Amino acid sequence: MRTLNLGILAHVDAGKTSLTERLLHAAGVIDEPGSVDDGNTQTDTLALERRRGITIKSAVVSFHVGDVTVNLIDTPGHPDFIAEVERVLSVLDGAVLVVSAVEGVQAQTRILMRALRRLRIPTIVFVNKIDRSGARGDGILRELAERLTPALVPMGAPTGLGTRAAGFVPAPPPLDVLAEHDDALLAAFVEGATVPAGRVRRVLAEQTARSQVHPVYFGSAITGAGLDALTDGIAAFLPAATGDAADPVSGSVFKVERGPAGDRIAYVRMFAGTMKTRERVRLSGGAEAKVTGIAVFDDGGATGSEALPAGRIGKVWGLGGVRIGDAVGTARHGIRDHHFAPPSLEAVVEALHPQQRGPLFAALTELAEQDPLIDVRHDDVRRETSVSLYGEVQKEVIQATLAEEYGIEVTFRDTTTICIERPAGTGDAFEIGEKNGNPFLATIGLRVEPAPTGRATRSGSGSRPVRCRRRSSPRCRTPSAPP
Repeated sequence: MRTLNLGILAHVDAGKTSLTERLLHAAGVIDEPGSVDDGNTQTDTLALERRRGITIKSAVVSFHVGDVTVNLIDTPGHPDFIAEVERVLSVLDGAVLVVSAVEGVQAQTRILMRALRRLRIPTIVFVNKIDRSGARGDGILRELAERLTPALVPMGAPTGLGTRAAGFVPAPPPLDVLAEHDDALLAAFVEGATVPAGRVRRVLAEQTARSQVHPVYFGSAITGAGLDALTDGIAAFLPAATGDAADPVSGSVFKVERGPAGDRIAYVRMFAGTMKTRERVRLSGGAEAKVTGIAVFDDGGATGSEALPAGRIGKVWGLGGVRIGDAVGTARHGIRDHHFAPPSLEAVVEALHPQQRGPLFAALTELAEQDPLIDVRHDDVRRETSVSLYGEVQKEVIQATLAEEYGIEVTFRDTTTICIERPAGTGDAFEIGEKNGNPFLATIGLRVEPAPTGRATRSGSGSRPVRCRRRSSPRCRTPSAPP
């Protein structure tokens, strides 16, 4: 049995979660596809997700297609939660990029496709909503080629666009795009020779695995049109996971959540080796932890297991201080930390009731385990706690989460843009001040040096010059924890 760790990515409202439901239904995992509007989908499990009708956290669900076990990861489409997508990209074997046949290529679609191609993640494009009024066929293909990539291989054509009877008719893939990367196929194409269908499918699978081309399917996640062809394409053209279960343990943590008892549950993708319960594993930074429990995703849910082998995704208990992005065992080379721009906004968050200031900081710290990019910071001088944000919707979600899960009511100040200053060189300064009437007997000088790439100090949140009233004071201290 092969394993494929598959990501479903899209701009918000392109039908990504509905497609996940339809794939689960086609595989026999669920009796009826759930509805985002009705709040009964398999992957949107948070009450907040069901109420808002959007995906906020990535979720994993498993099903079988022939001899392939597919671990499907449904990701948020809203740009405010792009951090969830970022964490998933490094653990994928392949992806399906969903595009609406009505709205076409949108801002988030372009951002996602650039990341997929840059990371060379094999990707299939699924044009959804062909049953909706205003759906386009050839026009969408031209738009995809102009705004995403010309390396597209249409796998058929839609029929009955804009009606409930809309469908998809599979057809042999055209050879012109494939011939650009295969000299033998190019010669046959130029000579007009007949190329066996089996050979064309093998070439298509090879080039898709190398992220040179992208098969394109049309369909509707609501009616199920085109889903059989898409499912066949997922199994046939996206490469299965690789890795030897006998090698040293090597995995990556892409999600962390809290269990009912407050214990941390790590979502781990295994690249090599086999993680077993009751064994000790090494985490990033050199710390070790004992695995106390494992659940492997299979056939719609997560079931308890004694081991998590290479290629699989599982939930792991017992990893203590594990954080998102941590390596388990041997670190895998080539995994990039950042695929998208970091948050560019920030806001100060305040507890409505003063006695909840301490619990607020603790709750935000816990939320930062699940989303490190919110970057909780406490300013001891101003006695303020602030978080980084991608947008206003994320702020509303944090506010609702604090109220519903922690019982803490908060308000946010106006969102501001994070200002990052990047020193170009080293400099220092020292000012004595006025000798007469100066209440300070000592003034501390400052030295500024450029930080390594990727590390910066946000203006307004760093330390300030400190003056000491007594010459004998070795330094001035400020509290390091919130009030």
